[in-house]
Amino acid sequence: MISAKHEILSCDRCQSRFECKANAYTKCQCSKVQLSINEVQYVSELYDGCLCANCLLELQQEYQESL
Repeated sequence: MISAKHEILSCDRCQSRFECKANAYTKCQCSKVQLSINEVQYVSELYDGCLCANCLLELQQEYQESL
């Protein structure tokens, strides 16, 4: 369920909408994806804004497969 307490964003990659909890990072959906420094750099070279957890996982896999 989406609450008005946090900002509603669209994923820069797939455009799905999600609730950003940057002010409560440990509760945010993106905190479930643990990226290495190299993976973070890879994602940041492709996208400027927030991404949903599904896209972060897909990009992490894409990066790993490119090695």
